[in-house]
Amino acid sequence: MADAVAQLDAALDAFEPAIAEQARAALAFFRERFPNAHLLAYDNYNALAIGFASGEKQSTIAFSVTLYPRWVSLFFTSGTELVDPAKLLVGTGTRIRHVVLTDGLTHEEDAVLGLVDQAIANLEPPVNPNEPGRLIMKSISPKKRPRRPQSQ
Repeated sequence: MADAVAQLDAALDAFEPAIAEQARAALAFFRERFPNAHLLAYDNYNALAIGFASGEKQSTIAFSVTLYPRWVSLFFTSGTELVDPAKLLVGTGTRIRHVVLTDGLTHEEDAVLGLVDQAIANLEPPVNPNEPGRLIMKSISPKKRPRRPQSQ
């Protein structure tokens, strides 16, 4: 677990400080809210995604905190099934929708929390309340796009 924490910290540190700070705040907030969820981290070519899951497989992820060079998004694996009265979800895929945390919209907004709570409640299998959540580095891509915005 210590190695996974160090790997995730290093991956977060590759981003602009404001982006890393925003993601760390969201991760800490959701970790406190869902202490039994597993965190599955994917440091991929395009982005760094940390999924909150009921198991150790990608198919058990309810939502993820995903970092890009200029913003942080929350991705919902069952986004098309969520009730979204505030119309925050965007995307055109068959399942996944996301919310971009910009322009003052934070992970602590009631409308965002409603989506997160629905996603966790809809997980099958559910998060085991008797099992402590673990951080698992699922993949680290050797080749990545720049993690900080490129100068114009």
